[in-house]
Amino acid sequence: MWSGPPQQDEGLPVGLSAVSVPWKNLDPGKGNREPPGGLVEASASREETQGEGHSAAAPLDVSRLRSSSMEIREKGSEFLKEELYKAQKELKLKDEECERLCKVRAQLEQELEELTASLFEEAHKMVREANMKQAASEKQLKEAWGKVDTTLFAEFQAWRASPTLDKNCPFLERVYREDVGPCLDFTVQELSSLVRAAVEDNTLTIEPVASQTLPTVKVPTVDCNNTNTCALSGLSRTCHHRIRLGDSKSHYYISPSSRARITAVCNFFTYIRYIQQGLVRQDAEPMFWEIMRLRKGMSLAKLGFFPQEA
Repeated sequence: MWSGPPQQDEGLPVGLSAVSVPWKNLDPGKGNREPPGGLVEASASREETQGEGHSAAAPLDVSRLRSSSMEIREKGSEFLKEELYKAQKELKLKDEECERLCKVRAQLEQELEELTASLFEEAHKMVREANMKQAASEKQLKEAWGKVDTTLFAEFQAWRASPTLDKNCPFLERVYREDVGPCLDFTVQELSSLVRAAVEDNTLTIEPVASQTLPTVKVPTVDCNNTNTCALSGLSRTCHHRIRLGDSKSHYYISPSSRARITAVCNFFTYIRYIQQGLVRQDAEPMFWEIMRLRKGMSLAKLGFFPQEA
């Protein structure tokens, strides 16, 4: 039996040493046993085999990691390519839309410019025509002033300085004598006087003939209840209008000619009333020519010239 101190075994790897174990032959009948050093060597051999197995498995794990990494990279690359394609496509659509809007804007600006030029030209044309008409009117006015009766204009200016409806003033006395009187001088004198007074008092009413007529009064020799007879002229005419004097409920049928004569006189009195009330704010010349136009209307109506709608 070996009882000496343990000794370092030679030829074993570093870190591995033979473990000294007391050895005793318990069974002398059996053959010789291997010394303890043989067990240690077997153990070291097994550990070397396991180390080699671990070393063989390590490259396999690295290969798998590399393969997985490559797959991730490929998938990431494909995803990025798809996103890039989508972004490029959207950008192209936006560029096309911007280009279309730019074309629309350019077209609108061109149309606006053309419209502005057209309006400017039209306005310039209208101003030029208005100036030409004004020049022609001024020329006609000068020619008319050369023909107008200065006495009549002087009478009008005197009346305009202090407007009145008194028919005895020189201006209105002339108009009554030359226009109003002859225009309201009808065959039926009694009714003519009533009509003239109602026109001067602004109490005469003219209305169209309704389907149902109201009771009418009778004037001598004239049947006023007949729509085919004029109450003022006594002539057989189709009467589309009738007159009412003041607050009276009686009506008189009148012909278109009689209506035109009464209307012409009423228009004249309406205008001079406006002047008297200060509603006409014009110079003397335009005001005078408007009165001359109204006097012309009375003269034409007196002669039987009147609009067809009358």
